[in-house]
Amino acid sequence: MEIEELQSVWSEMSDQLEKQKKLTNELIMEMTQNRYTTKFDKLTFYETLGAVICFVMAIYLLVNITKLDTWYLLSCGIFTIAFLIILPVITLGLLGKIKRINIAKNSFKETIVSFTKTRNQLLLMQRVGIYLSFILVFTCLPVFSKIMKNKDLFLQTSTLIIYLPVMGIFMFFFSRWGYRCYRNITNSAENILKELET
Repeated sequence: MEIEELQSVWSEMSDQLEKQKKLTNELIMEMTQNRYTTKFDKLTFYETLGAVICFVMAIYLLVNITKLDTWYLLSCGIFTIAFLIILPVITLGLLGKIKRINIAKNSFKETIVSFTKTRNQLLLMQRVGIYLSFILVFTCLPVFSKIMKNKDLFLQTSTLIIYLPVMGIFMFFFSRWGYRCYRNITNSAENILKELET
């Protein structure tokens, strides 16, 4: 009788330990998921704010596009509008995709593969955005100058000679800072995921 009671108690304790272990693992996964997702909250906030500003500017340009009366100003206007709409949409989509990676439902390998693929897409999009923003520097000033002041800056080269180098230098340092922020946050998120491996 004592052996049977001992086996029963042992079995019950084993079940309780197994439940406790499962609960602990679920809590660890939930906490890791929250830490991981929180890493991208700040980026998402700033990108959403930037997207709203870009969309407002794009709408303003669309409403006033008839003021761009030459082919080169119209080309600059179309590029500027496309940049202001397409780039924020793609960036926000990739940020949403990277935040939605479900650590608990996927295996470690699936999580890392999905994260790495999306991170690479996000960083590539940031690099493409940096290069395109240098073109935007050249296209947006003439467009806004024509719409707001009815001046064709392509005919006033003295203003462009001052504006382009100053904005080019500003864009260089701002772009490097922004890209570094993205890289640091994605590296930090990757470290959180790698903690699960141990």
